[in-house]
Amino acid sequence: MTSQTRSYLAVALAAGAIFALGLGVRQAQPLFIGSINSATGMGYAAISLAFAIGQLMWGIAQPVTGAIADRWGPQPVMLVGALMVAAGTATIPLATSTAALIILIGVVCAIGAGAIGPALLISASARWIPEAKRYFAFGIVNAGGSFGQFTVIPLAQLFIGLAGWQPALVILGAIGLATIPMLLWITQGHAAHAATVAKAAPGSLKKQLGEALRDPSYLLLSAGFFTCGFHVAFIATHLPGVVASCELPPTVGAWSLAIIGLFNIFGSLWIGKVITHRRMKLALAWIYLARALIIAAFFFSPKTPLAFFLFAAGIGFTYLSTVPPTVGLVIKFYGPRYVATLFGVVMLSHQVGAFFGAYLGGKAFEATGSYDWMWWADVALCLLAAAVHLPIRESIPMRSAATA
Repeated sequence: MTSQTRSYLAVALAAGAIFALGLGVRQAQPLFIGSINSATGMGYAAISLAFAIGQLMWGIAQPVTGAIADRWGPQPVMLVGALMVAAGTATIPLATSTAALIILIGVVCAIGAGAIGPALLISASARWIPEAKRYFAFGIVNAGGSFGQFTVIPLAQLFIGLAGWQPALVILGAIGLATIPMLLWITQGHAAHAATVAKAAPGSLKKQLGEALRDPSYLLLSAGFFTCGFHVAFIATHLPGVVASCELPPTVGAWSLAIIGLFNIFGSLWIGKVITHRRMKLALAWIYLARALIIAAFFFSPKTPLAFFLFAAGIGFTYLSTVPPTVGLVIKFYGPRYVATLFGVVMLSHQVGAFFGAYLGGKAFEATGSYDWMWWADVALCLLAAAVHLPIRESIPMRSAATA
């Protein structure tokens, strides 16, 4: 089957399914923090450090694996990544020290997830997708990650209740193996295709990366994505802890994370359509402003299950909807040839923010017994992110004939 006959929709759905399983398995891991702490006595801050390092390593992995994939093709990189996610998750019960937990969650699972993350998935699927359908397809891929969060996290909570936390992690690892057939399909024949494209591609990866790192618009985009990582990681890692501190059942935390995933499906599909005919930088500015308002409203609301679910729905709509316009701007700046690397660098900034969001959340709770100052840091960073996108240079996308 050729790139002309393969359905772009089928490719986008397959890439979305890979993202769903990879992200879902990884996002379910914070459900086990309490059980790991009870079984090992490591302490909440030490376990948070493992998750924080995982956020950072996931970011570091994406430009590195992206550069390898841009040079030799994505299939071997993504295959190794899927195996690392599965093996790392299944062996977490064997970790009896902070160092072992950091290796499994912070290194093995994180690097593996980076190798099947959005940078490589979008790069691997882009050759099958016509330009007119590109941003909507990216929305589908991004929505896949949210669908994984919506489905895998409640399943993980169910497995914990039925089998215990240790067997549940082994089952999650096995679920991660389901990505392999799909990633083999979307990367079929990619090496030959990349070799052909590389002959016609102007410049080199090193030159393109150097130009990007000197471009103020690219740097502002990366700075805004730092904020996204900070509060996404804080919420993903510590929302179950916030629920526990409010003396609510653990199921409230699991369902809140699932609702975030559900509503992000709608947000991802919506933003994929919006940015086809609108300025992407303005879409990003509005998303960050909306997040600030939602977080502030949640902070002042009474902490009932309904409040958590409404917060999850609101924040979920904007949760990962930053990804399609961010990767869209990278492609608009530099074209699709090296998107795995260039978007990977932007994702690194995201994950540096994620490191601080995950780690400082644990430190704040240990120091003060609450997460209050983290919520206010979220609000301040969201407002800053909304502002830094405005100076980005972006031409208005050409409207389709039908829209005009």
